[in-house]
Amino acid sequence: MASLFVIRGNDQGMRFELDAELLRLGRDASNDIQLHDSEVSRQHAELRRVGNHYAICDLNSSNGTFVNGQPVRYHVLSSGDQVQVGGTLLLYTGIPEESPEQLANAVHIAPAAAIDDRSRIVRSLSQAEGSRIFDFDAELPQNSWLARARSNLQVMYRTALAVSHTLDIDELLRRIMELIFEWVEADRGCIMLVDPASKTLVPKVRRSRHGWQSDEKIAISKTILDYVVQRNEGVLTSDARQDERFSPAASIVQSGIREAICVPMQGRYDVVGVIYIDTSTPPHEVIQKGGVPKFTEDHLKLLIAIAHQAALAVEDTWYYSALVQAERLAAIGQTVATLSHHIKNILQGIRGGSYLIEMGLKQHDEQLVAKGWKIVEKNQNKISALVMDMLTFSKEREPDLTTASINQTVADVIELAQSAADEHSVELHWRPAPEMPDMVFDPEGLHRAVLNVVTNAIEAAAERPSGGGRVEVRTDYLPSASLVRISVRDNGPGIPPEELPKIFKPFHSSKKNRGTGLGLPVSQKILTEHGGRILVDSRPGEETTFTLELPAVLPAAARTTAH
Repeated sequence: MASLFVIRGNDQGMRFELDAELLRLGRDASNDIQLHDSEVSRQHAELRRVGNHYAICDLNSSNGTFVNGQPVRYHVLSSGDQVQVGGTLLLYTGIPEESPEQLANAVHIAPAAAIDDRSRIVRSLSQAEGSRIFDFDAELPQNSWLARARSNLQVMYRTALAVSHTLDIDELLRRIMELIFEWVEADRGCIMLVDPASKTLVPKVRRSRHGWQSDEKIAISKTILDYVVQRNEGVLTSDARQDERFSPAASIVQSGIREAICVPMQGRYDVVGVIYIDTSTPPHEVIQKGGVPKFTEDHLKLLIAIAHQAALAVEDTWYYSALVQAERLAAIGQTVATLSHHIKNILQGIRGGSYLIEMGLKQHDEQLVAKGWKIVEKNQNKISALVMDMLTFSKEREPDLTTASINQTVADVIELAQSAADEHSVELHWRPAPEMPDMVFDPEGLHRAVLNVVTNAIEAAAERPSGGGRVEVRTDYLPSASLVRISVRDNGPGIPPEELPKIFKPFHSSKKNRGTGLGLPVSQKILTEHGGRILVDSRPGEETTFTLELPAVLPAAARTTAH
């Protein structure tokens, strides 16, 4: 069966089996494959069965669908393909290439008379008998090989599950210690990791058996720790005074511990820590049980195996954290470089305006002062807009919902953008929907989203070679679909098809030094927070239309009246 496995994102570790002809993928709970990712559209993509494969089809999503790093509208997947939607990365595992018919040709069941078959049945076993053998609840002789193997297999299976379900080291170590206490009769235990800077062992997790004094310190022999780490060997001791490898003055003797196990957490390249458990047997129990040890060599072997699994998981977590940190630093470097270049241009504009103001004051020329102040004010507005875009884009936020008029919000944008349109000699036309009821939305957020798109449209229309730039903004209310649409159309040069997948990427700008590349990503983020999206339709050389689409959420009173 084909499947999608989440290898990065909020749903990391989830596996989705593909068992239908058609499956929907998106953020909404109604999807067959629901992803808890704010960058994924509510209805993002479809997976369609095509022969022995699945094809992924993008449903006009806001952030697009990518296969192996390339944007796709429709793509037949192959086993091993990596599918990215929003901030989530999924690994596709396809249906086995060999069909049942092909396997039938590869395996031949010959009649008994056709081959020299001298085999004979030595032992038969019914299904019921076989099930009882592998039933974990079934009773088996305690010291039988099968009982030990079955027990060890279950421990390792649960250990593998524990280390695969978290990237938090502290949580991982707690789970490991809980499993150890389930399977080993220990009184106390702890896990220590090697500090990368000081190269010393630092306690990370400790555990005591129920009823044991949890505040009592665990005294661990440094002699044992040094032996385990330096030789990379696990040790089992029942009485340190009888073990020639350890000094009689070691702390294990002073603490009165009769039995202890200490094993190295050996990773791929080095020891990353140790696991230590101990138990103390009162004298009366020693007399009753004849001194039978609680810890055996089997316990030691099992603990070594568990420690190795835990060490690999710790290493993977460290490496993953280092990779994330490296990617974060690279992103910060790219951001700083981009913003520094843009801020430098703004500062140069402010410096030029200040120079004109200074000259005007010296010459008592009010026109020169006014000209300089206009330049300073323009660049102040630029840096203010840049800071607001950075704040909006850099953090997750819930929309500040209130009842307001969408027509009025867009009208405020038109009033604010009119001066920019006049400056660029662009006609700005406003077409409000005649019957637009008040809605529940974030007026300030929507105002910023629309302003970014309208500003871009004015600048695009101003680039029209023949002049006559025109921008039309209109609103539409679709009650049957419970949608509100804000359309911004310009007759500028349009967007080349190869640029369309990039326009919502942060810091990608076609305005050269005039843009930061944050306007459209910010607008898209605001619409996504409202449960909406932005659609783009561009015909190079003719026109471009951006459509901001969001759910039409009526106030409670209006909804009651409507019903």
